[in-house]
Amino acid sequence: MASFVDRVVLHVTAGNGGHGVASIHREKFKPLGGPDGGNGGRGGNVVLVVDANVHTLLDFHHHPHQKAGNGRQGAGSNRNGADGEDLELRVPDGTVVLDERGEVLSDLTGAGTRFVAAQGGRGGLGNAALASTRRKAPGFALLGEPGEARDLVLELKSVADVGLIGYPSAGKSSLIAAMSAARPKIADYPFTTLVPNLGVVSAGDDTYTVADVPGLIPGAAAGKGLGLDFLRHVERCAVLLHVLDCATLEPGRDPISDLDTIEAELGQYEGTFGELLAKPRLVALNKVDVPEARELAEFVRPELEARGLSVFEISAASHEGLRALTFALAEAVAADRAARPAPEPPRIVLHPRAVDDSGFTVEPDAAEPGGFVVRGEKPERWVRQTNFENEEAVGYLADRLKRLGVEEQLTRLGAQPGAAVTIGYVTFDWEPTGGMADEEFAPTRRGFDERLGSSSRTRAEERLAAKKARRAQSGDDEG
Repeated sequence: MASFVDRVVLHVTAGNGGHGVASIHREKFKPLGGPDGGNGGRGGNVVLVVDANVHTLLDFHHHPHQKAGNGRQGAGSNRNGADGEDLELRVPDGTVVLDERGEVLSDLTGAGTRFVAAQGGRGGLGNAALASTRRKAPGFALLGEPGEARDLVLELKSVADVGLIGYPSAGKSSLIAAMSAARPKIADYPFTTLVPNLGVVSAGDDTYTVADVPGLIPGAAAGKGLGLDFLRHVERCAVLLHVLDCATLEPGRDPISDLDTIEAELGQYEGTFGELLAKPRLVALNKVDVPEARELAEFVRPELEARGLSVFEISAASHEGLRALTFALAEAVAADRAARPAPEPPRIVLHPRAVDDSGFTVEPDAAEPGGFVVRGEKPERWVRQTNFENEEAVGYLADRLKRLGVEEQLTRLGAQPGAAVTIGYVTFDWEPTGGMADEEFAPTRRGFDERLGSSSRTRAEERLAAKKARRAQSGDDEG
């Protein structure tokens, strides 16, 4: 079974952010020590990194689920939680990252190139960071955000200077074995090569790489046979070498018809970097060590040269003509390298926010008559970080949404008190704050918000009054 894998589905999950902590400094003779809850740590990212020593996606085939480390929770005494450890996944040069819809997210070429596949969640703020002139000792902290989870498709497109293309059993594997130190599987039946093989060829002072890719048959551009698995690995090649079998015994086949079939498939496939027929192409008439094959090669050579192709009569078995071919390929590769533009340094792209962009949108909820849906990075993040079991945290969320302008927008759209308003995964019964704006409100008890009026817990002064009333009642009864 082949151990080369060039396409995998990868499930990545970044680390969750650590929760912030609500803590009050306690020390002898310091009754009002103030809040000292630390922030939670950031969740780790999942990062793809190009490594020149990795040549296959086999590791991800066996381990498709990858997760980064979680951030640690904060602690008292202003101690912040540790950040989660980033998970770096080593991928081969030439890896293309696609999302679930097949859209290209990144094309990773060049050793050291990095791509953040999943972003770690933010850590929640502790109550020390949330303290203000009105909230001097917050009784709540923000929760850490969950890490991003994504399903990605990784496709490997071999990065080689020369791509050997031709019918199955045309002698491509024998040719790369004769030209380099590569040792691909060689046998006398079609589709011996199921995975690309890379070899390094030296021609004088020049060195270049050659890719022996799976054989091509009619209909490959539409996915027939190994189809797109073949064509994917010739996209990046600078030069294409047609390897034509001059000793085939199959009826209806000859070097000219084989070339026409291959060229037709190349013309129907447009890769990421342009049409394959735009690349420099050479022709190697193989197996001329067979007398009948040599005669056929001499017969078809004029027609091939009339098409503007450089033709070489070779034998991978006897090594005849290989020296001239290797130097011709080196010259074509050198010309391509010289024609390439110098790499530009990375440019920083700024995306300023429009002056009329409020950062959120409010739309009617199609699933809830009279309801509304609020979308936006900030409000959805604030909801994820809110502990809804804490009244003061819910009141703080309401204050933030009001300052952002959500309440004003809901009023403008005609929202009525009690309307269902959905933000992220939470649906609220909207009640406008009215005169209880956050600028005028200062909480009096940690963990509670009097504006909500939903607390069923008896306050201390109420318990004291009830105790006095019971004592007075018992005194009256005794009298």
